[in-house]
Parts: sequence; C-alpha cells; structure tokens
Amino acid sequence: MPASVTRALAVLAAGLATLAAAEPDRPGCADHPLFPTRMPDFYIAQCEKKDFEGYDFLVAKGPRHREEGRYTYLTFQLAKGRPDASGVAVVRNYETALTRIGGTIAASDPQRWVNGHVTVDGREVWAQAEKGNGKIWLRIVEKQAMRQHVVADAAAFAEGLKATGHVAVYGIHFDTGKAVVKPESRPALEEVARLLKADAGLRLWVVGHTDSVGKVEDNLRLAQARAEAVAAELAASHGIAPARLKGYGVGPLAPVADNGTDEGRAKNRRVELVKQP
Repeated sequence: MPASVTRALAVLAAGLATLAAAEPDRPGCADHPLFPTRMPDFYIAQCEKKDFEGYDFLVAKGPRHREEGRYTYLTFQLAKGRPDASGVAVVRNYETALTRIGGTIAASDPQRWVNGHVTVDGREVWAQAEKGNGKIWLRIVEKQAMRQHVVADAAAFAEGLKATGHVAVYGIHFDTGKAVVKPESRPALEEVARLLKADAGLRLWVVGHTDSVGKVEDNLRLAQARAEAVAAELAASHGIAPARLKGYGVGPLAPVADNGTDEGRAKNRRVELVKQP
C-alpha cells in the first residue's frame, strides 16, 4: 500500500477515534460535584435526580445497606469504537478519588463495584460505582432527613390535645443551631393560629424539642429559644394574644425516636403544643 494512502488512513482513523471520544452527554446531565471527572471515553447516557430517595448499597455479605437523602444516578456509556476500561481500573479509580477527599471505603468487589462515604460540609455522602459491559453506574446519596411537606391541620391538633393534652407539630423549621423561624413554617403556624382562634379559651405551652447531637445544656437553651420564637411569631404575624402562649424548652430530654439514626433525630426535632390547665 502506498505510503500516502497509509498516512491518509491513519489520519482518518485518528479522526474517527476523536469523534467517538467526543460523544456528547445527554442534555440536562452533568458530572456530580463529588466526582467532577470521569473515566476516559465515557459519556453520560442517562441521569436521574431526586430531592429525596432511598437506595440499598451493595455489601460484601448480608443484607444491603440503605441510605436516604438527595439521590443522583448517572449511567456512563463507553463511546463507540473505544477500548473498554477493566472493572479493576474503574474500582481503583473511584476508591482513590473517594479516599483522597477524606472518604472511607465501606465495601467492594475489586472486579465490579465499590462504595463508601465522605463528609462534605457537615453532611454524610454515600457513593457507589459499578462496572458493566461498556457502562459505569454511579449512585450518590447525600444524606438528609425528609422534609415534611404534609402538615396536620387545626382539627387534627384539636383532636390530639383532647385525647392526650399535647400534640407534635412537624412543619415548623429552623436552620441548624438557630432559633429563627424559617418562612416555610408558615403553613404549620397558620394551622396553629386557626386552632387558637377557634377556641378563644385555649392557652398553650409551646415546647421545643431537639435531637441529642451536641451538649445537653446547649440543646436546652436552643429548644427554649425556638419555643419562644414560635410563640412570638404566632403573636406578631397571626394575631394571637401573647398571654395565651408560653414557651419552654426540654431539648433532648423527651425523645420519641432513636437518636442513633437520621430519621429518629428528625422526629425528635419538633415543637409540641401542650394544653395549659
């Protein structure tokens, strides 16, 4: 074969390889910030994101390990005509990437998959990379408690007070360590105000509860401040006479769930209404 033809074929082959490697990602998909780079010659073929979802992470033996929070699922597809990476190479790459940012490997199959966790901005993040034939599946769960969107109404609060003398309100939100009532608490506060307006003789203790993270003394002070903030907000923004409300804080002293889990801690962080005699 003439040298000129050989050179032309080589240039063509290089061009085709470049085109294959430059396969575009699916519109709307992008690398997760935890892993801003990827294995060579792979593009994102599919992606899925959910504000709250659970995923059962693989384990070497026994039942899978479940985590819940903000969920990201990426499918990387090998570009046509490119050599596939080995399972070992993929696993080792993700292991190294995770440990270099201070993460811990939880479980792995050296030929197929690896998962682990790392703390980012105070939040635990779990990640799992899994190798298939010409594909890599990456799943990431940024742990967080589910935001409670469904708030009990005034009638439900009234029934709870009648039955037990107290009722929990889970729709009142604060930033971590803060006692400023967040704007998204308005629907819950409106229902509490409706409860009070429907019964002019009703007087309530507003009781703040926290989880057990941190010092007991700090949580008691925080719970007291939050309870007083709720009472003040009901008076200032919803027209409730201040004399009908009194805030108290019991911090972590009256849990309703296990503080050893995110779900349990979320249930323990609450405001309760207690009927005054």
